Amino acid sequence: MKKLVLSSIIILIGITFLSRLSYLQVFRMSPNQILEDPAVTIVYDYPERGYIYDRNGDLLVANQPAYDVMVVPRDVKPLDTLEFCSMLGITKERFIKQMEKARIYSPRLPSVLVPQLSKEDYASLQEKMRKYRGFYIEKRSLRDYATDAGANVLGYISEVNEWDLNSNPYYELGELTGRTGIEKQYEEILRGRKGKKYIQKDRFNRVIGPYKNGSLDTLAKAGTEIHISLDKKLQEYGERLMTGKRGGIVAIEPGSGEILAMISGPTYVPELLVGRERSKNYSGLHNDTISKPTWDRSILAEPSPGSPFKTLQALAALQEGVINSETTFRCYNGFYVGRTKRGCHCGGGLRTMNSGIYKSCNAYFAGTFRKFYESFETTDKAMEVWEKHMKSFGLGDYLGYDLPTGRPGRVPNKAYYDKVYGDGRWSSTYIISNAIGQGEVAATPIQLANMTATIANRGFYYTPHFLKQIGDQPIDKPEYTQRKYSTIDPEHFEPVVQGMADVYEKGTAKWLQIPGIQIAGKTGTVENFTRIEGERTQLTDHSIFVAFAPVDNPKIAIAVYIENGYYGARYAGHIASLLIEKYLKGEITRKDLEKRMLEKTLEHEYAKPYSGSEFKINEYVW
Repeated sequence: MKKLVLSSIIILIGITFLSRLSYLQVFRMSPNQILEDPAVTIVYDYPERGYIYDRNGDLLVANQPAYDVMVVPRDVKPLDTLEFCSMLGITKERFIKQMEKARIYSPRLPSVLVPQLSKEDYASLQEKMRKYRGFYIEKRSLRDYATDAGANVLGYISEVNEWDLNSNPYYELGELTGRTGIEKQYEEILRGRKGKKYIQKDRFNRVIGPYKNGSLDTLAKAGTEIHISLDKKLQEYGERLMTGKRGGIVAIEPGSGEILAMISGPTYVPELLVGRERSKNYSGLHNDTISKPTWDRSILAEPSPGSPFKTLQALAALQEGVINSETTFRCYNGFYVGRTKRGCHCGGGLRTMNSGIYKSCNAYFAGTFRKFYESFETTDKAMEVWEKHMKSFGLGDYLGYDLPTGRPGRVPNKAYYDKVYGDGRWSSTYIISNAIGQGEVAATPIQLANMTATIANRGFYYTPHFLKQIGDQPIDKPEYTQRKYSTIDPEHFEPVVQGMADVYEKGTAKWLQIPGIQIAGKTGTVENFTRIEGERTQLTDHSIFVAFAPVDNPKIAIAVYIENGYYGARYAGHIASLLIEKYLKGEITRKDLEKRMLEKTLEHEYAKPYSGSEFKINEYVW
């Protein structure tokens, strides 16, 4: 009896152990646990990234084949290192460094030894690699660009780094990810899903077939194509116009918020950041601290907005009942703050809102600004209302567009001036430069374009964005399809729009008219100061221009900012008019103007010391 009981207990324990082991191996063994088994190797199948198309279906970004030399450290056998390195075209030092990196990452998992071989390199290495145990070649796809433009928008992909690996368990060492622009913003859509195959090996490290008959394998899924709102031809044309110039251009479709063009100058050809030379090329671009080709001026530069900002002063004053369209102020070729005279170039005389806008009269808007502040019981209350109106046009904060970087600009508030002057120790005369778009206000080119689109729409805007379609499905995201209203009632926009239309008809941009297209716009000439050896020094003015067209059914709103570009209509205004004509007509009729803008550069201005993007407090603008 005792023997029977003892035998039963031993059998029961054995069955329990076997059941538990079977359960763990068959039902509970995770992919990570599988990889702890030295007899199992994982092979990844990397999908192609999704293609990127423009608003008209023109291809922007596709794929091209590339090949990585991979290593599984535990499988490596003794080899002639010098011969191997010579064959791969790398140094022995780099080989040792990459091998150590691979061992630290994982002895059992594959790591990239040499990335992104060309088709030619692959053809010559394919047969030779068989003699080197632990090394193999894996096919990948790299980006292939169908345009030389849009690098700042499209972005680029690069190998994942340690931070990527720690923050996202999807990635393995050697994989590629979107690093900037659209590639980064829509990485999860574009990258697809990699497939996995688990391979069983015997004790001699020979492949004997799929692990568990392939029941744990997964198929790769290609990335999804996306269509973005960029107009390929407009973007390419705008970048040509920016040759030899620094600045930013943003064009928006007012009726949808779709970004038609986003140009930063100088820029670079996106193909430079593809392939084995990517790292070297990026270092060269990034270390160019003078022209800054990787610094996207369209969303990062924050100059004073200049005279286009005057339109918002008129709208705020109309909304609060401070003035009407017939209210007049006299210009004495400038205006006085105490005994100090601030200049104006409008020619002097009595100004209404209409002539104040189309002649860009500083005195008119300084008078409007003062009257606005004087209409409230306290300066603090006036500042609160003024700030609310300015921010309702998307200024002073991130707009929410679908790029992973940007700057907020600045709409100064009570706290800002209390810190500078002290609570209750300042008034409208202290901040009068804000009336004319200088002083402490700052705006990025995309904010200026959005402000212009809001005026074009007579009081509302859609969040600027690029995404138009994912696969065959148009986007339906509330953040991009819902209107955002300004604090100004619609009826107050007409006199301001008329003034902007007269800028082209008889004002500061009258020589920039486009045959057959009625345009509303506003010039801006922003004074540019910096400090050189402790002294406040004036540099060449920045040129700014905003416009929308046609006036009554706007299809495009644009903002152009040119560093050291002289007065507003000179460079920014010319470029804006060419881009408007290109978009609306599809061709340029003013070939002489086009030729000048394509050939003229501002390199002589940028060669001057300290003529870069230095934005200090400015005094006045016309």
